Amino acid sequence: MSRRQRVGQEIGQARVTFRALAEGATPAGLRRRSAGTRWTNRQLLFHMVFGYLVVRALLPLVRVFGRLPISYSRRFSGVLHAVRRPYNLVNYLGSCGGGLLLSLPAVVRLMDQTTRGLQRRLERETPQTLALTMAFPTSWDPYFTETMTVLDVYHFGTQHFRHHQNQLTL
Repeated sequence: MSRRQRVGQEIGQARVTFRALAEGATPAGLRRRSAGTRWTNRQLLFHMVFGYLVVRALLPLVRVFGRLPISYSRRFSGVLHAVRRPYNLVNYLGSCGGGLLLSLPAVVRLMDQTTRGLQRRLERETPQTLALTMAFPTSWDPYFTETMTVLDVYHFGTQHFRHHQNQLTL
């Protein structure tokens, strides 16, 4: 099995796991604090979906910067590193708001639509586009590396998902 196929399968498995977590959650469990974050379980579930939304937003950037000399994305990565504090605040507050404003069924639908869309896109990628590489701000996320390919970005979503899955206290 190729790495592309494994990444596609792990995205699909995350979708199935997410649905099971959401459908098995009780109202009290959703209100409970998660382990190691300031979010409730409901907010953390939204944040887990948000990771795949980030993947969707990053893919066009990697495709553009991946066609330029690496120095361009290194400069861009430096700018992103410089604004990591406002990013962290937006990341935190966005998941607070998303977890409160969207119903759990809406969050499940968002996860389904986003991950299915990512899987379809992944299937259409060429070996050349999967290999496009960009520099990343490692201060933004523990799963960002100094450089990442398009395929690495697809995989990042599931790394982020699994990390936060372990923090749920449902």
